[in-house]
Amino acid sequence: MSTADLVFTGGPVFTGDPARTRASSLAVVGERITAVGHDEVRELIGPRTEVVDLAGRLLIPGFQDAHIHAVFGGMELAECDLSGTTGADACLRLVGEYAAAHPELPWITGGGWSMESFEGGLPTRQLLDSVVADRPVLLVNRDHHGSWANSLALELAGVTADTPDPADGRIERDADGVPTGVLQEGASDLVSRLVPPSTAADRLAGLLRAQTLLHSLGVTGWQDALLGAFSGRPDPYDAYLTAARDGSLTARVTGALWWDRARGAEQIPELVERRAASRHGRFRAGSVKIMQDGIAENFTAAMTSPYLDGCGCATANTGLSFVDPEALRGFVTALDALDFQVHFHALGDRAVREALDAVEAAVAANGRRGNRHHLAHLQVVHPDDIARFARLGALANIQPLWAAHEPQMDELTIPFLGPERAAWQYPFGDLVRAGATLVAGSDWPVSSPDPLAGLHVAVNRAEPGATDGRVFLPEQRLDLTTALAAYTAGSAHAGGHDDAGSLRAGHLADLVVLDRDILTAPPEEIAEARVEQTFVGGTRVYGA
Repeated sequence: MSTADLVFTGGPVFTGDPARTRASSLAVVGERITAVGHDEVRELIGPRTEVVDLAGRLLIPGFQDAHIHAVFGGMELAECDLSGTTGADACLRLVGEYAAAHPELPWITGGGWSMESFEGGLPTRQLLDSVVADRPVLLVNRDHHGSWANSLALELAGVTADTPDPADGRIERDADGVPTGVLQEGASDLVSRLVPPSTAADRLAGLLRAQTLLHSLGVTGWQDALLGAFSGRPDPYDAYLTAARDGSLTARVTGALWWDRARGAEQIPELVERRAASRHGRFRAGSVKIMQDGIAENFTAAMTSPYLDGCGCATANTGLSFVDPEALRGFVTALDALDFQVHFHALGDRAVREALDAVEAAVAANGRRGNRHHLAHLQVVHPDDIARFARLGALANIQPLWAAHEPQMDELTIPFLGPERAAWQYPFGDLVRAGATLVAGSDWPVSSPDPLAGLHVAVNRAEPGATDGRVFLPEQRLDLTTALAAYTAGSAHAGGHDDAGSLRAGHLADLVVLDRDILTAPPEEIAEARVEQTFVGGTRVYGA
């Protein structure tokens, strides 16, 4: 009998395999799992076998993030990082400190500011001017759907009261029409085009910085949701190719090639070429990202009925559909026929419906090709569309951290949706009950990349550490096993890795050791768990 290279014993082991959900031992040879069971697995221990005594700690499949911007997140860690701040004073202090520490930089860039830190969700250029007036400043918000510029940045870009709003965005203005400093959606391009471009070395360093962080959180693979140049952000494609070729990419990555919404079907041959050139090591780019709408907080998410104003009255605004819905159906049908997966950003209920209509058109034209199209974010889903996910085989790509009471939800979203539509938000439970396949992601750097925090909110519908007892739409809570499946087997399925995401013989040994058994601990303690070890293909890539 041949011996194993690596054996975990002393369980528990959560397999994610419906035939045997729990075990106590697991063996690995090379990159793959060779045995899952109990004491009999110890017979595979030989003189050269590395033995990991779990000692009651939990072994689970590696987490997979089905919607993340890893290179952008890694690059932002080296810029002016405002993530986690609350309040205007904290933001301004960090911006001022960063600018003082980097006098050599021609622009101050970064982001992560929260809309709830400012009245109405809108900071001003004058606030930025008070801490940096000698250099242009452009800082994206936490959602990455808007940016905050100082007066010099607007002046250099020629953005004035006479500048029209672009078709895919909005310049926030004061009562006299003068730009206030916030640029929503595509309006950010007016200034971001002037920001000095990053280098290939910058992008590669960002990827490797992100990979180190993600492995420390138990993430063994992900789908990068935007490979292309967009809103001043560089195309991360070359970073992945370089890392895949030189072996420094240890994660398994599927790339979603950016659909340029200013163009049409003429870009499809270019996407075909990029896909063919991407197959190296643990990287491939077989998905296409179509951003169909914006976000609810700045009223650009596409809705079937109008947003409300501060008095609760209907406005004339129903948000933006970035791609004409009829054209979208044709584009998705063509991409599906070429066996691309389509990865939609669909946040409002109209955008969700338009994306599902496009998938339905593709199925009608091409038959079921198994391309695993998925809709990400799903903040507002009309009840009439819930059952369509399972019927069409469209995957529901959820970002659980957003499904909780917090200031952005309570102050900047619910009042402008109204009670009926607010109750349609993040319908995880309804989707599962209707037979949809859930996959899960973080959208980092929009929100934390920590899967344990996401699991906590998916199960509790409350933020980690919340003490007010409020539960956001409790009927939409998931049980922990279902939530874990979304973060592991579900997201592996979305990434085309059918031999990952669950622990069974023959599957890839992408594994995570947690410091406790979260399946038997109280659900309100899920986020307190920590990752101790992470393995990709049987190789340890993180050890606490």
